[in-house]
Amino acid sequence: MGCGLVEYSTPEEAKKAIESLNDSKVNGREVKVKALKNDISDIVTTIYTNRALCNLKLELWDRVLRDCKLALEYDKMMTKAHFFMGQALTELGKFDEAISSYHTAIESAKSRKEHFGDDLHQALRRTKKKKLLKEEEKRMSEEIELQTLLTKLLIDDLEKKKNQEPSDDEVVEIDKHHEDLEAKYTKYIDTLNYLFSELDDRRRRREVPDYLCGKISFEIMKEPVITPSGVTYERSDLEEHLQRVGHFDPLTRVPLKREKLTPNLAMREVIEHFLENNPWAEYY
Repeated sequence: MGCGLVEYSTPEEAKKAIESLNDSKVNGREVKVKALKNDISDIVTTIYTNRALCNLKLELWDRVLRDCKLALEYDKMMTKAHFFMGQALTELGKFDEAISSYHTAIESAKSRKEHFGDDLHQALRRTKKKKLLKEEEKRMSEEIELQTLLTKLLIDDLEKKKNQEPSDDEVVEIDKHHEDLEAKYTKYIDTLNYLFSELDDRRRRREVPDYLCGKISFEIMKEPVITPSGVTYERSDLEEHLQRVGHFDPLTRVPLKREKLTPNLAMREVIEHFLENNPWAEYY
């Protein structure tokens, strides 16, 4: 079973097509044709976004963008169109545009009260992570380039100084002079390599402080709440515990109800400040 949409230039042509095609058969299947008297924008956008979804599965990113743009001509705030567009843009490496599409999809879903679970936010986080990794790869490449350039400049400067003739009033033993220069520039190069190795070590040693992590999932908190016992948890983790395990504080075992949870605004501010200075931590 399938469906399609055909547009005719005049009502007369449409009527003639309906009369000739209705109740006919194609490959043994009966054909039903009817005129659409009402606004067809919902049908058109559904067809385009369904095709965009098929192209997503086929990894035909440009076609996804084409179909989403066509759907958005009929409905500028269609959530699915912006969602699929964000996914295609991510695969094409256009991260800023993808992030913008996801934000629009999230706002549209809220205003229209559409339920996408956590799919939109997960997709947004994945794109932000890919953008961060891409930027970090570029930064590391630039650092290697810079280190290589600075090392070359030091070596060139050393050779230049070794080839300089000592002045007449200097009584210098040439071999000793060259030896001192080489020791001096070796120290420069060692210091340079140490500074760049420190950058690499800091990347490898990245850690999120324990006090920023939830007591249940041990992941950095996004919506910290505090219980009457004074313990801070990630809201979603604690609410799941209350629903599935029981109405008590997981650490203190004191009876606890959802209504007693209070947003920990101070902790949230600390976390936001930490993430602002350490964007990698969002994907820790």
